[in-house]
Parts: sequence; C-alpha cells; structure tokens
Amino acid sequence: MPAIRHDWTREEVLALLDLPFADLLARAHAVHRQHHDPNAVQVSTLLSIKTGGCPEDCAYCPQAQRYHTGVGATALLGLDEVLAKARQARAAGATRFCMGAAWRSPKDRDIPKVAALIGAVKALGMETCATLGMLSASQARALQQAGLDYYNHNLDTAPEYYAQVIHTREFRDRLDTLAHVREAGLKTCCGGIVGMGETRAQRAGLLQALATLPVHPDSVPINRLVRVAGTPLAQQDELDPFEFVRTVAAARVLMPASMVRLSAGRKQMSDELQALCFFAGANSIFHGEQLLTTDNPDSAHDRSLFERLGIHALPAAGGATSDPAAAGCGCHCSCAAA
Repeated sequence: MPAIRHDWTREEVLALLDLPFADLLARAHAVHRQHHDPNAVQVSTLLSIKTGGCPEDCAYCPQAQRYHTGVGATALLGLDEVLAKARQARAAGATRFCMGAAWRSPKDRDIPKVAALIGAVKALGMETCATLGMLSASQARALQQAGLDYYNHNLDTAPEYYAQVIHTREFRDRLDTLAHVREAGLKTCCGGIVGMGETRAQRAGLLQALATLPVHPDSVPINRLVRVAGTPLAQQDELDPFEFVRTVAAARVLMPASMVRLSAGRKQMSDELQALCFFAGANSIFHGEQLLTTDNPDSAHDRSLFERLGIHALPAAGGATSDPAAAGCGCHCSCAAA
C-alpha cells in the first residue's frame, strides 16, 4: 500500500482535479478500496447547543448576527436538554455526539459549561465532538481533559481566497486552532466549503492545505455551499455537480485514510450525485433533518438510498450498527456557526 503523503504540491493537486472524470474516479475508488470498506458509510449528526448571534462575517453563514436570515440568537442549552438529546441518539445507535456553538471563539468562562456537557455525554458511554470556533491552547487542553474526543474546525477555502469570504479572522487563525487541538491530543475534523465562487485552482489550494497538515484530519468534510437568503453568497451560481464529485475524489486520493464526509448541501444533491460521491470515496454523511440551521435529507430517504446502493452504516465501536434512519453522531463541518 502506498505511503500516506504530506508533501503534495499545488501543481500535483490541480493535475489530479484536471484528470478526465472517469480516470479520476477510477483512481479515487481504487484508493478507497485499499483503505476502507467501499460499501460502508459512517452516519453522523449534531446538536446546536448555542445558535445564532455570531460576530463573524463569514459570507456563507446564516448565524452571523450582521445578516438578516431569520436565525435568532439563543443561549447555551442546559445540561438536561443536551443529555435528553444524547440519550435519544444513543438509544438509536449513535456512538458519537457532537455539540456545535455559534461563537467566534468561546470565552474562558464558557469552557467549564461546555466541559460539563462533554463530561455528562461521555458518562453515557458516547464519543464526544465539538465545534465552538477558535480555541486557545489552554481551552483545547481543558476540553480534552473534560473528555472531548474530536474537534471540528474547517479551513473553509484556499489561503488566497480566504479574504474573499471572511474578514473577521485570518487563515492563520484556523491553522493555529488546529495546532492547539492536535497538541491537546484531540482528533480533528477539518475540511472546507466549495461553490463559493472559487476557481478549480483555488479548490486545489484548499485540498493541498488539508493534505499537507502535519496530521491528516480524521474526518474531511466536503461542504457544498447552501445559498441562504440574507447572506452575501445567496445569489452565488451553483457549483457544477461533477466539479463537486471531482473535489470528493481528489480528497480521497490525497488523504486516503481519512473519512471523507458529505456535509452541508446534501439536501440539494440528487441520489445519483450522492452515489457518484460514494463511489469516488465519500464514506461519511450527516444524518438528521437539520444541520444546525440548514435542511438535510430526511431519515427515511437516507435509509432508502442506502438500501438501493447496497450500503451499510459503519458499526459502532462496540459492534452495534448506527442506523441512518435514527439520530446519529459526529460534528458539523460547514463551520462552527453554519
């Protein structure tokens, strides 16, 4: 089996994306079979523990307080409400439970509150995941000590395109948080969003940035822009579906051992497009009717699609099988506030 590389050049990644469609899919599927069960898909979902009111200006995000999207700000959910949702997920076969909060970064006074939620969910015997925005090194350590297993923090887009989408933080800030998370011993979930007006070369830049991280993310979410009314990208042209599949396929080749996740935007994907993505190497989905504030395919449809394609959900750590028709687990990967 070829060694996993961390030295991909931009030219190599772009050449991969430029391959004839059939050749790229054949290469990606071969890599996928080397590292994964090609008919198994991880089923994930998440709970928004604090919605709206984010001070960031991410052009794709309906939770930014400066945009008029109809998403109101809420306070952090209480322990009883979070535990009720976690128990419901566990009863349905979930093994990992993710909590997302619409913060630019949590304040130090927020960490003990989130840590209490993490510890309580961990006590249920579940893996824990969170997406809370940027973290300091001490915050990452505190979350790890509370029992957090995974942290989601996306790069969003290519370094050179970042300022076209976000002005309230820099690309370097994303890398710094990921470094803090890794140093704290947490697993990472890190990907990006495509279809925000970037070029293919800039999509190559995003993929190269991910594939040259010191450690490949455990999960690589590939989000397709959800065009939400009231956000600056509401009128953005829709990305060519084949270009989306190319991005998934390239991610599989570049990061062969990672889980490649179909994330935001799946509600707008046809069954045929999803099937192509699974063939190209996607082996994780977000399940549940809502991804924080945007719609997701309903459970019955996911179950039907899995049956039609001969796909089964990856078994839980203890051997139980997660059911795509039931509440799953994971981390939201469009952004900490999407």
